[in-house]
Amino acid sequence: MDAELIFVGTELLMGEVVNSNAAFLGESLASLGINVYKHTVVGDNPGRLTDALKLASERHNLIFVCGGLGPTDDDLTKETLAEFLGVQLVENAEARAKLDERFAVIGREMTLNNLRQVLVMEGGIPLANPTGLAWGTYYKKDERVYITLPGPPSEIKPMFNESVRPLLPVGDKLHTRLLRFYGIGESQLVTKIDDLIKNQGEVTIAPYAKTHEVTLRLAVKGDESKIDIEEAKILERVGEFFYGYGEDNSLEKTVVDLLREKNIEISAAESLTGGLFQSTICSVSGASEIFKGGFVTYSIEQKEKMLGIKLVAPAVSESTARLMAEGALAKTGAQIAISFTGVAGSGEVDGQPPGTVFVGLAQKGFETQVHHFRLYGGRNHVRLSAVMRGLDLIRRTIL
Repeated sequence: MDAELIFVGTELLMGEVVNSNAAFLGESLASLGINVYKHTVVGDNPGRLTDALKLASERHNLIFVCGGLGPTDDDLTKETLAEFLGVQLVENAEARAKLDERFAVIGREMTLNNLRQVLVMEGGIPLANPTGLAWGTYYKKDERVYITLPGPPSEIKPMFNESVRPLLPVGDKLHTRLLRFYGIGESQLVTKIDDLIKNQGEVTIAPYAKTHEVTLRLAVKGDESKIDIEEAKILERVGEFFYGYGEDNSLEKTVVDLLREKNIEISAAESLTGGLFQSTICSVSGASEIFKGGFVTYSIEQKEKMLGIKLVAPAVSESTARLMAEGALAKTGAQIAISFTGVAGSGEVDGQPPGTVFVGLAQKGFETQVHHFRLYGGRNHVRLSAVMRGLDLIRRTIL
């Protein structure tokens, strides 16, 4: 089946509510092998909803209409769809019993407009709402299926899983894999695998530029091993920038997991980033196993006092980054320490232009490395970019 999703609600058009239902339904239907080809958003207007239903019925054979099933006057989805299909709305006895019970429990008088929530399309399959009062309908006409669902995510998710999913056919399962890359821009990555994208067959390759990184989503129906083959071709060309898989992954999680796996403790000395690196590391579960503490040393005085060093060059310099990293290493007894110093503001500091960043990396038994970067963007973007560069340096060093 080929699906189109219609979402009803002026609040969606106005940006007052984020349409998280689109992501949930898209992923859920893909897992059943059902193609979703179009999303449409309309306001609480019966005329515009009717137009959307006409177009959807011409294009696809599975149409979801989400939202507008509540008790108020602007909840017109049921009435509009019933009129479009030429069917009557009838009261569902089970839904009515649940509604009466709910109001009896809370001890409030039920207003008549609540009865709109228990109406379903005559001749269809009623869809129970486990967490709410507004029921939906599965209705088939002329080889097309129309499904109504409520708008609140807390209702639509259990309702889909318990009431809708069992009614839908299962095709070839869609397998997806998300590859994450850092240190390469989208345009550069796409250039390196241009022929693979242009000549893609059963396995689709879709690049996405995200904040500070690039992802590739590989997808195939049926045989998941075909993704393995395509992934190997991609990593042969850009594998040095690849750091992990999945939506829930991140560069900081990858680094913490690597440090835990290798049983390596880390420390940090931060000036430019003001503790952002340490905060980022500590946001990952399990960070306490590898991070025992660090330093935020903005002034020269505190750099020398807290880290036990004597600066011989300006604060923003390669020499200072080296001494900061070595001081953090010595003070904490960690196996690796990282330092950050630079210019995130709008003016020069120590003769260095905005965006100048020095990152030091000290390890026991190895010569300290210092990396010089020129980063662009506003103050906070430069600080976050510096942290990401530091994380990537640690990842590459460990590997």
